[in-house]
Amino acid sequence: MAAVNVTKKEAFRDPDRCDIPYYVSEFVEREVGNDYDSLKKLGSLIEKLSENKKQLEEQVLTVSSEVPKRIQNALKNAEDSKKNLNRLLEEETLLSDSISSHLEKAEPWMEDLGVLISQVEEIERHLSYLKWISRIEELSDNIQQYLMTNNVPEAASTLASMAELDIKLQESSCSHLLSFVRSTVKFWHKILKDKLSSDFEEVLTQLRWPFVGPPQSQAFGLTAPANASDVYSNLEMLFCQLLKLQTSDELLTKPKQLPEKYALPPSPPIILPIQIMLNPLQKRFRYHFTGNKPTNVLSKPEWYLTQVLMWIGNHAKFLDDKIQPILDKAGSPVNAGLEFSRALVMLILEKLAADIPFLLYDDTLFCHLVDEVLLFERELYSVHGYLSSFPSCMHILSEESCFQRWLTVEKKFALQKMDSMLSSEAAWVSQYKDISDVDEMKVPDCAETFMTLLLVITDRYKNLPTASRKLQFLGLQKELVDDFRIRLTQVMKEESRDSLGFRYCAILNAVNYIATVLADWADNVFFLQLQQAELEVCAESNAVSQLQLGQLASMESSVFDEMINLLERLKHDMLSRQVHHIFKEVTDAAKLYKKERWLSLPSQAEQAVMSLSSTACPMLLTLRDRLLQLEQQLCHSLFKIFWQMLAEKVDTYIYQEIIMANHFNEGGAAQLQFDMTRNLFPLFSHYCKRPENYFKHIKEACIILNLNIGSALLLKEVLQSASESEAPLQPNQPSATAALNELGVYKLAQQDVEILLNLRAIWPNTGK
Repeated sequence: MAAVNVTKKEAFRDPDRCDIPYYVSEFVEREVGNDYDSLKKLGSLIEKLSENKKQLEEQVLTVSSEVPKRIQNALKNAEDSKKNLNRLLEEETLLSDSISSHLEKAEPWMEDLGVLISQVEEIERHLSYLKWISRIEELSDNIQQYLMTNNVPEAASTLASMAELDIKLQESSCSHLLSFVRSTVKFWHKILKDKLSSDFEEVLTQLRWPFVGPPQSQAFGLTAPANASDVYSNLEMLFCQLLKLQTSDELLTKPKQLPEKYALPPSPPIILPIQIMLNPLQKRFRYHFTGNKPTNVLSKPEWYLTQVLMWIGNHAKFLDDKIQPILDKAGSPVNAGLEFSRALVMLILEKLAADIPFLLYDDTLFCHLVDEVLLFERELYSVHGYLSSFPSCMHILSEESCFQRWLTVEKKFALQKMDSMLSSEAAWVSQYKDISDVDEMKVPDCAETFMTLLLVITDRYKNLPTASRKLQFLGLQKELVDDFRIRLTQVMKEESRDSLGFRYCAILNAVNYIATVLADWADNVFFLQLQQAELEVCAESNAVSQLQLGQLASMESSVFDEMINLLERLKHDMLSRQVHHIFKEVTDAAKLYKKERWLSLPSQAEQAVMSLSSTACPMLLTLRDRLLQLEQQLCHSLFKIFWQMLAEKVDTYIYQEIIMANHFNEGGAAQLQFDMTRNLFPLFSHYCKRPENYFKHIKEACIILNLNIGSALLLKEVLQSASESEAPLQPNQPSATAALNELGVYKLAQQDVEILLNLRAIWPNTGK
């Protein structure tokens, strides 16, 4: 067997040198191996191998008989395919030769045919050209015939059709045809426009148009004389005919445009009949407010602004009652009143564009012009319903040089106003000091005047056409708030020696009022829109961090956050200074109370009536007087913060400097509790229902110091057990926290309670 094993290893190592194939030796090794008992399997193994051999032989016979047939079929198919391919190649060659021959014969014909096709196309173009000319001449002849028969409505309709043809031919390269159409349209348009305009003006004259006085003084306009129906019938007919000339008029007439620097919004031309109605008013405007007329004065912009508002108001009823129904009947979307106002406003814009360059460097005149323009805009929008999508005076004021000057002048006058309001004798006095219901905020006059100034500035710029211009004004407002804060800080520093004085408190009220109003404004829709605009600008310029962008987008912050934070910081500093000042007074007054002989005071049973410690009187009187003083000088919200800050410091001081620094007998503990609960806490009961909640250290220390002996012993035992971590709690024994909570102690830590228990001077002898 050893020899066999060696042989197997050699076979495994070098199967190429062995007579037995490698896979056979592997098979024998796997099936038999070194186990002699496995030789019993040889019989079944031989049978299995014989059966496999038989199956393989049958498969070989089957395949050897089928493969030649498949090969023969494949060869036959390949031969057939080859024959078909050769046949197709022969046919392709014949067809290619035939096509080439045909193309050679047809080439002269193609050349001749190409020439003929080009000639036909050229003739078709000429024919189309002639058809257009014929169509235009036909329309022109029709207009002529209609005019000869005085059928002006049909002539106007035909001219409108011709104008539409002109529009269709705009993309054509036939310049002569375009010129012919345009000249024909221009020819008939002038004739019809002159005729209809003359007739329309005659009707307007009969109506005593324009109305230079108020509606009640108009001689005809809205009244009804005998021939009123004929006049209004002619008015409607001529108005509708002039409307038909609108298309041709827009083709031929280019409206006067202001320079692009004013960035006026696109607007359609004024409809033709309204233009004619406006002619006499435009003449009057240019006569009075241009040139060397005495009414054309740079210092009196209100003259022409008021005049235009009067014209709009005088004609509004006539336009609504008489002209608007005509437009509605004609299917026009135009609003007569707004169209009339838009045309007159364009006169104002031209006048402003001409005058402003002469006013830019005269602060008084420029500021007066801006004031008058803003008043004009307010009335135009509120009274006459002018649309914000139309060109307005704000577009002229938004021009770069004018706008920058406006910002400069606005800032200059605002700073002058701030100087005057702070130097006023009544700067720190509330206007409503004698009216308690109104004077809750105790706002000094300077702060209220300043916020009114900011509000006025907002009203002045809120109708600017672009968000970028509004954001520049918002930046100015922020500058003014910061400047006013700095001024308040300077005055505060001058008054810091008397931090409880009237002026110091007035400054604090002013700071609080400004921060409160700015926080309210932050939720205003107008400023929320500006916040969104600022977000878009910041996102484009990458001027802020992703965190700040997220805060702006989620409305967590506002446009005034930076200013509000600075004001809140100043408010906190000022309040802290006041609290520190009063706290120092309280601690000075409490020196005797701090030295009270708590260890030798008589018990409550030994006294007929408990009374306030005489040493506590100065401290409590100081607290009372200062609380009353500041309650009168600070607004309610500030005073609430103040007394809570003061209560916290007093609570900590008495707890640390008086209670924790002394030992107490039973009488001392009772006296301390009486002083605190019956005298200190009630000082603050005017400002809240449960003042003891603001003195938790004192309240809980008094509870511990005044426990009866039994309860104190039990508590001490529980605390000692809790502090010894290895000692398990006895059955039914509460935890330290539960025991303290049961007594009403929540604020003090376990170690502090243990110290307080040790401050009790008298303990019974328990034998421990």
